[in-house]
Amino acid sequence: MKANKTAAVTAACFAALVVSAAVGICAGTVWLSPWELASEFFTEGLSQTERIVLYIRLPRVIAAVLSGAALSVSGAVIQAVLANPLAAPNIIGVNSGAGLFTVLCAAVFPAAARLMPAAAFLGALTAVMTVYGIAKKTGASRMTIVLAGIGVSSLLNAVTDTVTTLFPDALTGVSAFKAGGFSGVSAKTLFPAWIFIIAGITAAVMLSHDLDVLALGDSTAGSLGMNTGLMHFVFLAISALLAGAAVSFSGLIGFVGLIVPHMARKITGTSENSAVIPVCALLGGAFLSLCDTLARTLFSPYELPTGIVVSYIGVPFFIWLLIRKKGEKHSA
Repeated sequence: MKANKTAAVTAACFAALVVSAAVGICAGTVWLSPWELASEFFTEGLSQTERIVLYIRLPRVIAAVLSGAALSVSGAVIQAVLANPLAAPNIIGVNSGAGLFTVLCAAVFPAAARLMPAAAFLGALTAVMTVYGIAKKTGASRMTIVLAGIGVSSLLNAVTDTVTTLFPDALTGVSAFKAGGFSGVSAKTLFPAWIFIIAGITAAVMLSHDLDVLALGDSTAGSLGMNTGLMHFVFLAISALLAGAAVSFSGLIGFVGLIVPHMARKITGTSENSAVIPVCALLGGAFLSLCDTLARTLFSPYELPTGIVVSYIGVPFFIWLLIRKKGEKHSA
């Protein structure tokens, strides 16, 4: 019964992803129905409609799906490793670290855009290991991790602002990068970040059972023969790889890695990562694709950064989580 439910939920999330992507391709300043698209692609030559779909909307939808999947799986892994449901890539400074190294890469190697995913990964890994080290040193309570993450994130954001002030041409459209979004993304922009994302999600799925063991606690996992220090590093590296690759082309989109893992656990009815991580990837892609479609169409012809739409949803969700966790603590 449990396996059947997991399969049904996964299939439903896949269907939601397909529908969300289809709506993203059809919606815009001009609505294109599926029948219009089908008829256009059977005609000779590239029409204006085909160009809009192939060079603007399709790359944007693919970018939103990849970014949503990466940030969601990254959040699920971080929450499991740190045993903290309030942890997420943007909250504990992972996104800020990736953003800083992306800006530094643009300043030092302005012509080497393909280095940005690797630079973002290094920045994300540096940030998450710093937060993890501080939390371990001071007592890794849930609130300590959150506070350490906020402190590290604020420092990294300050350094990012300093770099962009000293090198104003380091990152064109820095305000758009900070808000997060997919305006102007192309197929070229997604390479090689999409390879990092696929590799990271695959690794997370393959190691999901080990993540379940690690989530039992270091003492229990160690008694079962696991090298907990090594596995902590491996999983934090996977989360950094995913978040860094996403940030390299989407900017600093927050809260996806907080919201979606909670949604995935709720609808699957389990905390087992072998079930949660695939659902996170599908649900995250659908969620961010839908948010991007709303950002493009709510105030058409004006466009909001996608990160703003996500924040309108994510901030109330984060506050609700804080209140709920406080209530659980008092009731206990």
